[in-house]
Amino acid sequence: MVNIEALTAPLTQPTADARTEKQTKILDRAREFESVFVAQMLKYSGLEKAISGQGGFGGEAYSGLLLEQYANKIVQNGGFGLTEHIYEQLLEREGG
Repeated sequence: MVNIEALTAPLTQPTADARTEKQTKILDRAREFESVFVAQMLKYSGLEKAISGQGGFGGEAYSGLLLEQYANKIVQNGGFGLTEHIYEQLLEREGG
């Protein structure tokens, strides 16, 4: 049986089975960075204010957390492609 995920995975990132612990940590950090970046983009797009509306402090806190979760989901579903580039740069820098 053909593993479709392995065939469609980016060539620069080893499959989960082949990754070392160091590579996994670097990939996680790259994903975290892209997630923070996406959350900031969503915040400055005005989405945070649109979500919080007239909710006061509670609405502002809730909308910030919701944006973080939206950003995490966006990155989990492929994001903007920054994770791969950040991963490659970090891996090169770490010599791994």
